[in-house]
This record gives sequence, C-alpha cells and structure tokens, in this order.
Amino acid sequence: MEANIEIIDCEQGAPEWHQLRSGVITASMFSVFLDKLKTGKDKGGYKKAAHDYAFRLACERIAGEPLDEGMFETWAMRRGKELESAARSEHALRICRDVDEAGFVRTSDGKFGASADGLIGEKGGAEYKCLIDPARLKSIIIDHDIDEFLPQVQACLWLTGRAWWHFVLYCPALEPAGKQLTIFEVHRNEEYIENIEKEALLFDDLVESYKGAILAHDDDINPASIKT
Repeated sequence: MEANIEIIDCEQGAPEWHQLRSGVITASMFSVFLDKLKTGKDKGGYKKAAHDYAFRLACERIAGEPLDEGMFETWAMRRGKELESAARSEHALRICRDVDEAGFVRTSDGKFGASADGLIGEKGGAEYKCLIDPARLKSIIIDHDIDEFLPQVQACLWLTGRAWWHFVLYCPALEPAGKQLTIFEVHRNEEYIENIEKEALLFDDLVESYKGAILAHDDDINPASIKT
C-alpha cells in the first residue's frame, strides 16, 4: 500500500533535517525492529536495540525535538555526508539521468519517514552508501549481497510509492580499478513491503506504549524509601 507522504526539501544533516526526523521511525532503522529474537522464551520478540530505539522515539515525541538535539554524528556519518554530492553526480553521469535531491520524505501523520538520497524521474530513487569496511565492500562488490540494506530500500519504496530504487555503493578509493561506483537496481517487492508495513505499525504501537508509560509514570519520590 502506498503511504500518504510529503516530500520536504531540506539539507540532510542540517538542524531542520534533525528536527523533521524527531520521533519518526526512519527507513534506515527498519532493520532494528525487523531483527527479532530467534531463540529463548521471548522468541519472536524485540531485541534490546529495538526497545532502546522505541524508547528514544517516545521521548522525542514527547519533547518535540531530537533527544540529542541533533548534535550526535559519527565519523562514518560525516564521511557519508561529505561524499554524497560526489556520489550523486557520479551516479547521474553513469545512468545519464538527473538525480534530484529529496531531503526528507515523511508520512502525513509524522510517524514514518526516510532521508531519500535521490529521486529519479517519477518512478525511481537512490540510496548512497560510502562504505570503507573491507568485509562489507567484499560482500557488495564480489558477492553482490545487499540483503543488509533491503529493509531500508524497500521502506523507501513503500513510503514513496515508487517502482524501483538504485542502491549505490560509492568508494572513491577504487577509482583506479573503475569500481568507485557499484549500482544495484531494486524493484518493489509487494509481499516484502506488506510485511514491513505491518511490522512498522506494530513497532509504532511499542513506541506509543512507551510514550504512554512515560506520561503516566508517577515520579513522586518518597524520601523515606531512599537509603543513604
């Protein structure tokens, strides 16, 4: 099912972009709640990472702003931001088509979104990854394995209603071999999308349950219960 969305023109990484993502379940994080426990008494339930992410989103929905004020940025995030423009230009040149910057795509209810790295015509889009880890580079370039990124790509297809998405690995270090750009064209998988949509709605229930628990929590402290 195609989501009712709005495309917001903004610079990824800018304060406005961080604010737009606040409390929103983003495509890049779908893999966190799709990766369920596979053994034990809680088999099929959410892992700790999913619970932590849900609680963070609950706090942001209450606060109306990013929990870290949009200041947290890893070295890999900075590198990806710095290289994205070059990746987009190289990609556009390779496919001989314009690739438009999209900013942030969000459902009208503000619960789900994606930072679409590029939109191509009326039916396509693009996701750029600027990886340097040898194991991940080998997996993509040699083994043609992008399973790790399919939840994010299919979530973008769900949110935008588009037909296909280019997953693009950009690694400038491999330019001497002509392998600085590796492109995979991923088409909509309606069965997959139906499943991730269902799981996203269930995860949103968890976020809302944490939000309700925070708002209902009695934080009055009984001094007699505190041991010194």
